[in-house]
Amino acid sequence: MISLTGQMICPSEDLEVTRAALTEHIRLSRAEPGCLSFDVTETAPGEFSVSERFVDRAAFDAHQTRTRASEWWRVTSHMPRHFEITEE
Repeated sequence: MISLTGQMICPSEDLEVTRAALTEHIRLSRAEPGCLSFDVTETAPGEFSVSERFVDRAAFDAHQTRTRASEWWRVTSHMPRHFEITEE
């Protein structure tokens, strides 16, 4: 199993478009083969807590590839992310 946890920081000028893209990003991520859990929660204005679990490295890598080609990445790729990835 592989897990990612951490935080993404969204500038106030990008909050509306980020919030608008988030629902679809979560839906698509949870539907991916090998996704055990996927949560992104706004814990304070512009601060998003991220928690992901995938069955293995291949499923996690496939998620990363899909994300890089998504509307979510187009909207948020410039935002600071502080993630920790662990494998069991």
